Amino acid sequence: MSATANPTVAHDHHGHDDHGHHHKETFITKYIFSQDHKMIGKQFLITGLVMGTIGILMSVLFRIQLAWPEEASWVFELFLGDKYATDGVMNPDAYLALVTIHGTIMVFFVLTAGLSGTFSNLLIPLQIGARDMASGFMNMLSYWIFFLSSVIMLSSLFVESGPASAGWTIYPPLSALPEAIPGSGTGMTLWLVAMALFIAQSLMGSLNYIVTVINLRTEGMSMTRLPLTIWALFVTAIIGVVSFPVLLSAALMLIMDRSFGTSFFLSDIYIKGEVLAHQGGSPVLFEHLFWFLGHPEVYIVLLPALGITSEVIATNSRKPIFGYRAMIASILAIAFLSTIVWGHHMFVSGMNPFLGSVFTFTTLLIAIPSAVKGFNYITTLWKGNLQMNPGMLFSIGLVSTFITGGLTGIILGDSTLDINVHDTYFVIAHFHLVMGISALYGLFAGVYHWFPKMFGRMMNKNLGYVHFWVTAVGAYGVFFPMHFIGMAGLPRRYYTNTNFPYFDDLADVNVIITIFAIITALVQLVFIYNFIHSIFFGKRATQNPWNATTLEWTTPVEHIHGNWPGKIPSVYRWSYDYSKLNKDETDYVIAGQDFVPQNVPLQKNEEEMNH
Repeated sequence: MSATANPTVAHDHHGHDDHGHHHKETFITKYIFSQDHKMIGKQFLITGLVMGTIGILMSVLFRIQLAWPEEASWVFELFLGDKYATDGVMNPDAYLALVTIHGTIMVFFVLTAGLSGTFSNLLIPLQIGARDMASGFMNMLSYWIFFLSSVIMLSSLFVESGPASAGWTIYPPLSALPEAIPGSGTGMTLWLVAMALFIAQSLMGSLNYIVTVINLRTEGMSMTRLPLTIWALFVTAIIGVVSFPVLLSAALMLIMDRSFGTSFFLSDIYIKGEVLAHQGGSPVLFEHLFWFLGHPEVYIVLLPALGITSEVIATNSRKPIFGYRAMIASILAIAFLSTIVWGHHMFVSGMNPFLGSVFTFTTLLIAIPSAVKGFNYITTLWKGNLQMNPGMLFSIGLVSTFITGGLTGIILGDSTLDINVHDTYFVIAHFHLVMGISALYGLFAGVYHWFPKMFGRMMNKNLGYVHFWVTAVGAYGVFFPMHFIGMAGLPRRYYTNTNFPYFDDLADVNVIITIFAIITALVQLVFIYNFIHSIFFGKRATQNPWNATTLEWTTPVEHIHGNWPGKIPSVYRWSYDYSKLNKDETDYVIAGQDFVPQNVPLQKNEEEMNH
């Protein structure tokens, strides 16, 4: 493979070499309205962690309700107040609202913006050898629109009629009729406004990431020398540009149904015996539009986590990633297939059984590239010189949850089997493991791994071990039993099951799940403490603490505007030259060093690895 790149790609396009003295920065331009991709990445991360804390707190509240239904609790009085928990007993409207906002926050504000926003911003310019993003201003705007969207979403918790309560999927008619339930009023409107802004910032960010990867790679950085993190973030951005506008159109049509008298999703609705004027709409149309985003969204959440895992596993196995090109092919295959499987969420919506069989086929196909990734991770670990730091543990944890969560997807992806467990806790167990926990593990792995690059200090390793092991046991403790109560028929989104004697035997399982959930939530405080304490008091990091090969570790520990002082390094090799031996196999290519950074030219008689 040629070591030269397209001449338009090689760039030092700011015209001045010394970027250390760019211009005098005030507190506001450096920390608030910053156009530096590294600072914007930190802003996304910290906002995502705050939103994640709120989302996890909500899940603890409704788990307490499910374990001990209709019992008074001081926790409800403290967090929900008298309005939503009269005499300390949670009311049904509060339960629906908590489930809805928990789902929305975790899927969009934590796992989409918190994961892609953080690592796309931090890593894309650093790993491709660019001074910054293609448009620093648009990058800054993207973050602040996300921040505004977060504020509006949280403000909906405080409106008189209560926050949106139609589930995070906001199916009509609950979401389309302001008078349907208390949560269908102002709270639902604020949800839609927040999501419209969220989609706008997501598109701005995605376009920026795509342009940056295509146009601003340094000299020698061909597409087949990119780290897999960049491939994953690049393809994630493309999926976002393709699928998010569809959800925006659905949200706008919902706003029109709610406020302007249209009937896109409404027809033949009766309220208190009165027929409403809406005619001719279809709520199933909304399901199609929502899930056309909703399923690619799973991979918008998951691919960055898989990309991070590829990087962390290769670095900490001291081995080249196994099957580099197969990994790229699987990312591209997953991206394509993710856009033609949305119907598997709708097997019970009355769709034509033949159409169901088509969606079953495309859904099961996606298991192939997913399995390629799973096997390649395991093969990379095989006989590696494993460095078991917290980032590595979370990456291996991701491989575990990705496989165990993915296996239940085979059942849910089959239209005949899905009918039995649709809308039960089996579905919740499946998508929390394969999407929620896997993506969170990817986020944690990325934070532990790139913390020294973000903040110039190391996180406490022992606290990281505590965080991982309690989280790993707790997450399986929460979601593994859910498969069984789901197969027993327990429906999701019921705030109590005491009216159904059939489910009495499952009450104890719900208590066990809730105890695990509370423990797992509490141990995240260890991570938050470790994160904040290490920013100020952590051990100072060296330039390349993990002995990694990629370009971000060639930049100075102290952040400077433009990333590299002087000229941007050129690239001469792929991203995974670990434990590479010299020609006569007596020592490593660089004597005594088991890694070769990408900016080191090929040695005499050395061949570039054929990956």
